Amino acid sequence: MATVTPEIAPQETKKAPVILTPKAVVKVKEIMSQQTPAPAGLRVGVVGGGCSGFSYSMSFENAAGLMDKVFDMDGLKVYVDATSLTYLNGCTVDYLETLEGAGFKFDNPQVKSTCGCGSSFSV
Repeated sequence: MATVTPEIAPQETKKAPVILTPKAVVKVKEIMSQQTPAPAGLRVGVVGGGCSGFSYSMSFENAAGLMDKVFDMDGLKVYVDATSLTYLNGCTVDYLETLEGAGFKFDNPQVKSTCGCGSSFSV
């Protein structure tokens, strides 16, 4: 009697809820290389506060937390906590350099309104 081996479907790679553009990844890696000791990755999240209710946060991390999802973006580990995942779904982070200044810009399709200064948002 022949045995039938079930086919194992390849596991899908989960798409990250937040995407860092190549320019943003390069800039984060550049800043990380100047830190002593070098951090393991970047935490991207949403915190309560500001005039509209929420603000974005970015910080360096040495390890993932218990409720974190870890995403690899061109060799950069990006940590996102479970609560922030909901608010960051579909968000893109870019790094811009203009005559007025330079910095990271969040483009989040879920945002319904922002405050006058642009530092906080509501969904």
